[in-house]
Amino acid sequence: MFRLFVFLIAALVASSSYASTRIKDIAAVQGVRDNQLVGYGLVMGLQGTGDTLRNSQFTEQSLQSMLDRMGVNVRDIPLRTRNVAAVTVTADLPPYVGTGSRIDVTVTSLGDATSLKGGTLMLTALMGADGQVYAVAQGPVAVSGFSAVGQAETLTQGVATAGRIPNGALIEREVAGSFRDMPSLMLELKNPDYKTATLITDAINDYALRRYGKRVASPRDYRTVVLQKPRDIGTTRFMAEIGDLRVQPDTPARVVVDQRTGTVVIGKNVQISTVAMTHGNLTVRVTEMPQVSQPEPFSDGQTVVVPRTQIEANEQDGHLAVIGGSDLQTLVKGLNQIGLKPTDIIAILQAVKTAGALQAELVVQ
Repeated sequence: MFRLFVFLIAALVASSSYASTRIKDIAAVQGVRDNQLVGYGLVMGLQGTGDTLRNSQFTEQSLQSMLDRMGVNVRDIPLRTRNVAAVTVTADLPPYVGTGSRIDVTVTSLGDATSLKGGTLMLTALMGADGQVYAVAQGPVAVSGFSAVGQAETLTQGVATAGRIPNGALIEREVAGSFRDMPSLMLELKNPDYKTATLITDAINDYALRRYGKRVASPRDYRTVVLQKPRDIGTTRFMAEIGDLRVQPDTPARVVVDQRTGTVVIGKNVQISTVAMTHGNLTVRVTEMPQVSQPEPFSDGQTVVVPRTQIEANEQDGHLAVIGGSDLQTLVKGLNQIGLKPTDIIAILQAVKTAGALQAELVVQ
């Protein structure tokens, strides 16, 4: 399986060696970003899976405050309902969104509720980092997971204490500023690199010389490219034309290893200096087989347990192989000649990196 997986990576790199990417897919306009919103509310209508009010006193206080605002006095009445849950509501406010637009929200439980399935979020104000209310959320909560509890067994699939409300929030306040009011236009690379910033600058200037008769881009650093918008074109159209230009971004030499899942991802520019290596697995098995020793009949002896331990050691043969590659295809071919498992590949890559032969960054997750 791993051999097929690595061959697929090599084939993908070979077929996409001359592929290009749109600028808007690898860079974004600096300052055009989302804003995070958060709020606190109550989910009603749960089928006995809500918070226990004795354990979640903030839920009881919130319920009493809500009923007080509606003209119902329950301050001196002990509440024992189990169909209410206190939740936090989060959302991302897109840039330049207008009043009256709708966005999705995520609802997560705060107390000891077991499930939010079937509940409805009451009107909840969503605030930004500045403390201002930018949206209000309300609606039925969609929960994908479930939890079934019995006396002897519990079955849980997914997360039943978190859900989403599609288009559940209504925008009430716009973020100050607009796209036209930006003092300058700068492209910020999602994966900063000096060569990629230079390639983007050259592609924009080549297009601008044909379209506008002058250069409009200059690299500030390995992350930012500064743009000068021509006067005879709008900002939106200018960015639309620039974003469709294609470049072939440069990728750093990097190997990403996930030891938990055994995943190994090798970048295109990874190289290994010529080295000779061998790898063998040593398996040690320890088996405990205690035996009971009985005394002779009518004797004063005692029954004792005699330990019996069996140890087996099995070491697989290790094949010495020479590995070295100037490109990804050669490297993958050399690794496949040894015939290793993903865990063995991880161990070898770490050893090669320690030896100084791996000419790439090794990221272990």
